[in-house]
This record gives sequence, structure tokens and C-alpha cells, in this order.
Amino acid sequence: MVVCGDDGLAHRLAAELRGVYREQVTLVVPPAGRRVRQPVVGRARAASAALLDMVNAAVNRTGNGDQGGADRELDATEPTEDVLADAGVERATALALVYDDDETNIRAALTARRLNPRLRLVLRLYNRRLGQHIEELLDQSATLATGDGAGTGTGAGAGSTTVLSDADTAAPALAATALVGTSKVVETDGLLLRAVERNPPRPGEVADPGLCTLALLSATSNDPAGADGSEDSGEQGPQLLPDAAAVEAATGRGTVALEQVSYSGPPLAAGRAGVPAFGELFSRRLRWSLAGLAACVVALAVALMLVTGDHPLHATYVTLLDLFSINEPAHNKDTGRQILQLLSGFVGLLLLPVLLAAVLEALGTFRSASALRKPPRGLGGHVVLLGLGKIGTRVLTRLREMDIPVVCVEADPEARGMATARRLRVPVVLGDVTQEGVLEAAKIHRAHSLLALTSVDTTNLEAVLYARSVRSRLRVVLRLYDDDFATAVYRTLRAAHPGALTRSRSVTHLAAPSFAGAMMGRQILGAIPVERRVLLFAAVEVAGHPQLEGKTVGEAFRAGAWRVLALEVSDGGRAEGGAPERARESRLVWELPDTYVLRGSDRVVLAATRRGLAELLGRRARRGADV
Repeated sequence: MVVCGDDGLAHRLAAELRGVYREQVTLVVPPAGRRVRQPVVGRARAASAALLDMVNAAVNRTGNGDQGGADRELDATEPTEDVLADAGVERATALALVYDDDETNIRAALTARRLNPRLRLVLRLYNRRLGQHIEELLDQSATLATGDGAGTGTGAGAGSTTVLSDADTAAPALAATALVGTSKVVETDGLLLRAVERNPPRPGEVADPGLCTLALLSATSNDPAGADGSEDSGEQGPQLLPDAAAVEAATGRGTVALEQVSYSGPPLAAGRAGVPAFGELFSRRLRWSLAGLAACVVALAVALMLVTGDHPLHATYVTLLDLFSINEPAHNKDTGRQILQLLSGFVGLLLLPVLLAAVLEALGTFRSASALRKPPRGLGGHVVLLGLGKIGTRVLTRLREMDIPVVCVEADPEARGMATARRLRVPVVLGDVTQEGVLEAAKIHRAHSLLALTSVDTTNLEAVLYARSVRSRLRVVLRLYDDDFATAVYRTLRAAHPGALTRSRSVTHLAAPSFAGAMMGRQILGAIPVERRVLLFAAVEVAGHPQLEGKTVGEAFRAGAWRVLALEVSDGGRAEGGAPERARESRLVWELPDTYVLRGSDRVVLAATRRGLAELLGRRARRGADV
């Protein structure tokens, strides 16, 4: 694998490939004088990478290692043809171009495709429309150069091209973190799936397996003095993809279950989902004024009916004439009628300014209806999103796709996400989040969670600290560029507010798994760590895999190696063998019966260990791949 980049994403991606997928990586970065500081890798992955280095070193000393040596790091300002050749692109399996400049990535991709038509390319592009055209162009170029159908966009074959954006790949994890407080998330076919750790069930209780049970945690996972199931602890380690017998026999061990991510905040009342048009046109004070005047008219009509003995309709008509000053003066009437006419005229004088205010408010509402919406009155249980830049816009779109109520806060009226907020009719508060009263206008005191996604770390931190002072148990998620800073902030906020959920996230940290999965092949959907081991999620064509084709779902399941989770069907289709299709827009069928027979034309989503996926896909398992 070859990774070329000029910011933290390149280092994070290289660490992901080494620590999770155990691949040999050549990293091409700018010289030390122009290089950004390498981000800190999480303890688990750092330990895995260090252990891998020890294993490789031992293998190389015995002379049994792979040819090509250990990982390399090259210094180069730009990925020119000579630099790519020096990095070994002609012999590489995949190349990731993650420079911050789109033009640099495109130029290098065209050069790399010419050097190696079978190379799997992964590009980081901000322009999504241009990315689609570039992907088609590079795939067509690979097809013509190889002549064997590679690069036709069929999936994970050699010569394929994948264009990604760090904003698009980080948005699902940020949205899931704000909703359910975890980043152990895999996105597949528009769905967000999370791995949930559950404590051992009490005697007499039945544990909910969710969509399925992914793993049994080690005996020390709930013990602060334990070693997370390491081999040195002498305890039983985590058991990945256990069968039903192993789950039933396990006592006193927690489990990892797969669930679909959904909104966990308080449900909104039916009236809060859409404010009536009357409520949007007129303010509460004006509505009360109109109600008071209507009550006065009714009272005057009733009084006139009692004084004169008129019919109720005629009394109301006469009252309205007096109200609008178009009735004849009651010179020759009795005293009661004259007093009522004077009161009606006085109420008519009060009605004029109220009607004028109503007209002005309605005009103002119509004028601003196409621009921005204000947070509805009584809104609660929503997500407050700070920043409508590149990342914030994608997160906003993701939250609205899941029908999550959102209130945005943005200081720049010309931000790129303002058009998206208008289109989605999302309430927006214009103002600096560091100024007093801005978060209050976003109803932060009744919010479910806060997503601070501006491009300035100190602004995000200041907003979170102020929100904590307003509501101490508010769930907060910070976007912080620097990993060291993010770690320090997370630990401090967790210590200061132990009862509240706090998460600090780096976009490079969230985007790297998707880029790494694309480099491994488009069939890799993501990876979820389970203590010191890793579960991979992949989309696999059944054809060509004797372990799957012609077998039932129950027969295809291999404990500790792989497990079929879902079946892809066409829109409106139905799986054979009695597999129920859930009522959702997704084309994936979950909870397949064990009797369903997998056909060669099927495409399935499965969970697998690294060694199991390598065996299933025909990749040679590396030494110590599942340490």
C-alpha cells in the first residue's frame, strides 16, 4: 500500500492500514520543514502496530519474511512521476492520494494509472461532481489498458477507483456519536450500525442480542484491574462471532451486539414536528391581543342582546357596525344602548394598531420564509449544530435523513451550508457562538446534544464549556483538529463532568477507516475494534466463494471466522426462503433465516475476522494476523 498526503489524514491512514489490516505501507509526505505534526494513534491501534513491528522484525531476522522489507517513509513535496516510481507504485496493490488540494490528487492519479493500470486508486476530492467524472475516467482508462474488464466499477477488483471526501466519511460517525455516544459505527446502504457493549445479564434475565451477537467479551473486560483480555493476563480473551451454543454457555461475560443507530432523545410531541402556519405568521403576543379583542366583541354582542332583546346574529351585526364606526349614532336610544355603542367604538380604536401589527408581522414572515427559520417555540430534545461549513453541512444532511430535529448556529450568513439549511427548512440562529445569548436562542437548555463542528478548535471548546454551564448533563461532541488536544480535552471534561457524555473527535481519525477500507477493496465497509481484536464488515458477492454459494445461511456461518448478516435485494423485491424484508427504504434484508440458501447472484453483508476474511476472499493471511 502507498499513501501520499500532506496533512494528518495521511499519517492516520497509514496507521490504520498497519494496525488494523496489517498491510505493508509506504508513506509519502512533505519534508520535515513543511510537514504537519503526526497525530497520535489510539492506544489499542498503537499497541497493535508496535506488536506487528516486533513480529515483522522477528520474521525478518529468521529470513522467512516477505520480500520487500518493512514499511517506508519518503519525503517529497509533490507526488511526481519519479516520486511515485520510487514509492513502488508499479508493484503496489493500492494507492491513496489524500492531499488537501484536489488538483494535486487528480494529477497524481492520472500519472499512477499510467504507471500501473491494475492499481487500486483512492482519491480525496472535495468536489463531489468532479469526483464522479474522474472516477469514471480512471476506471475506463484501466479497462482499456488491461483489456480484461478491470476497473469497470464492479467492486473490489484491480484497477478500480474510489473517490472519497473526508467530510462525507466523517459525517455518519459524528451524527452517530451525537445520537448514541459511540464511534463504533459502520455505514452500509444508508444505514448506521453500531456495536454496543452490554454487561452480563443478571440471573433470570435474557440478554437482547440486537441484530446479532458479534462477540463475547473477555472475563477481565469489566474489571478495572484486568488487562482487556490480553494473552498475558491468563484470562479468557474475547471470542469473536460465537455460535448460539457458546453464547448460551457463557456466564458472567459481557457481549457486543449489533444494533441500528436511531434517535435516543426524548420524543417530540406531535405539534412540535411542524408549527402551524398561523403560529408562524403571528407572534404569541399578537395572538393574545387578537384573542382579547375577539372576547370583547363577543361580550359586547351578548350585552347588546340582553339590553335590546335582539336576535344573537343581529346583535353581533350591530356590534360590528359600531366597532368599525359605520353605524348610525344612538341619539334617540336608551342609555344602555348608547353606552354599548361608545364601548364598541373604543374597542374599534384598539383594533386598528393590532391589525396593523398583524399585517406587518405577516409581511415580515413571508419575506424571511425563503431565507431562514427560527427555532420553533417549545422545541426540545433536539441537536444543536455549531458550524455550517464542509463538515457541518454533511452532518446536517445526515441528521435530517434520520428525521432528527436540528437547530444550527452559524456566524457567517454566506456559509456554504446556509443553502442546505434553507432547502431542508432547518432553523438557523445567526451569530457568534461565543457571544452571550446565541446558544440560548438555539434552545440549548432543552437540547439533547451539542455538535461543535466549527473550524476553530478554541471556538468549539468555548461553546462546549458554556453549554456545560447551562446544562451540565448535556451530551457534547467536539470537532478538534489536533489529536493531542482532543485527548486532553476529553479526559478533562470527563473528569469534571463524570455524569455527562463527552466525545472529542478529529475528522482525520473518523475518515481514515473509510479510506483504509477503500484501499483494501470496495467490499470492506468498515472495522469495529473489540478489545484488542478487530471485526471487519464486508459486502461480498456470493458467486465464486464455495464457502457461501449453495449453502444455507446456517451452513455458511463459521464461528470465529465469518457470519452472514444481511442480503441485498432489489427495490420491492423479496428474499427467497421466507426472509422478511423490513419496512424501510434500504435494499438490505436483515435477520435472515438459517434456512435461506445463498445463490451465486446474491450479494451479502458479513462480519468477519481479519484471518477469516482473508481466507474467504482468497487473500494470503499474514503471520500473526489476528494477534
